Amino acid sequence: MSETKPPIERTEDEWKDILTPEEFRVLRKHGTESAGTSPLNEEKREGTFVCAGCGRPLFASDAKYESGTGWPSFYQPIEGGAVTTHKDRSLFMTRTEVRCAECDGHLGHVFPDGPQPTGLRYCMNGVAMDFEPQGE
Repeated sequence: MSETKPPIERTEDEWKDILTPEEFRVLRKHGTESAGTSPLNEEKREGTFVCAGCGRPLFASDAKYESGTGWPSFYQPIEGGAVTTHKDRSLFMTRTEVRCAECDGHLGHVFPDGPQPTGLRYCMNGVAMDFEPQGE
């Protein structure tokens, strides 16, 4: 059984001290990076995508696929409750927001138009994640 830890709590100034301005805008202010701008779109190595805010493992490279949207996309998060989902009613529509379970940072949204085996598309902001290559 895995333990559920409370989210990391930091003040806005503490987050600004540890994140780049773009990471802060996306992770803490629920922003979105421009499509096609993330170097993680081209990341093809084996490894793990982790939260840029706290380092929590979020997605395994074998769950990544090319969705054609311009953002890194995955069909499922890594096991162990890595992410949480929340209703997002911004932009005059209802979507499902995805956040890091450890620091509550905004990662992106999940949609029901992904590939099997889940049928889900976790459309993530690359700036909200770092990549850790396997074996390095």
